[in-house]
Amino acid sequence: MSKTINEIVSRLKKYPEAEYEINAESITVNPKSENGFPVSLTDNGNGNFTVAFDFWHEEFDNENDALNCFAFGLSKDCRLKLTKKGNRPIKWTVESNENGIWKEDSTTGLINLTFWKKTEYEFLQNDLIKSIAE
Repeated sequence: MSKTINEIVSRLKKYPEAEYEINAESITVNPKSENGFPVSLTDNGNGNFTVAFDFWHEEFDNENDALNCFAFGLSKDCRLKLTKKGNRPIKWTVESNENGIWKEDSTTGLINLTFWKKTEYEFLQNDLIKSIAE
């Protein structure tokens, strides 16, 4: 198991209600409710990391940035906006709460072959960490 994943496991001890899955290269914290989303970190080796919130993901070449993003996904300061067509997710947008206003940060999407179907939105949010300042 990598040093980074060990660091996350150590930090999660402050949150005994956290349920997570772990292997040699990655850790995933499962959502506490159906309104949450899984948050995972994969250590790709050579100082490279992938952080994922459900299907959304971002690559990092800095351990501290990856750890901060991972913690952000577990906090109430973050939410995931799902864009759906025909009840199927096609886009995952990370939003951050800035003084009570949700701001879009980045999006991961799939090719939409059902563009004519009605667009629906769903918002998912974790609350394991009450504030990123914790």
